[in-house]
Amino acid sequence: MMSIEITPLSVLATLAFGLLIAVTAGVGYLTFVDWRDRRRQDREKREERRSRR
Repeated sequence: MMSIEITPLSVLATLAFGLLIAVTAGVGYLTFVDWRDRRRQDREKREERRSRR
């Protein structure tokens, strides 16, 4: 039977990897939200210009 040894280094490496995933997901989410909002604002500006004609 293999025993898995938990060392402080392996805990730190796992924690660092988890934080990297969390930060990457957060940046991806913020990028998506910004893109979605910019699209909505552009659509509203186009509709506003059309209604003024």
